[in-house]
Amino acid sequence: MSIFGKIVSAIRSLLQDRPMTREAVADQLDAAAAKHSEKLDWRHSIVDLLKVLDEDSSLESRKDLAEDLGYQGALDGSAAMNTWLIEKMLQRLEDHYETVPGQTNEKP
Repeated sequence: MSIFGKIVSAIRSLLQDRPMTREAVADQLDAAAAKHSEKLDWRHSIVDLLKVLDEDSSLESRKDLAEDLGYQGALDGSAAMNTWLIEKMLQRLEDHYETVPGQTNEKP
């Protein structure tokens, strides 16, 4: 399974049987971040998002994720790479959200 697939599975696991909506994902990621020993900002940091999900946040893991998501830059763990990854992850997660009546268009 790709790292992106593992991330989606981890998020679905947090949600249990609830629909995967922006609000539900954000709520569960916020709750998981609050329980973590470190202060994590999953909305702005790919490393923090991976930590919240108890996934490997190493450079090698982020390189794999970058390849999964089609990153074209240097796989060097730079701020540019990590910023692109978090933005792309949040965008790709939207593809997996279920449509729920009354759902807003705000990103988590």
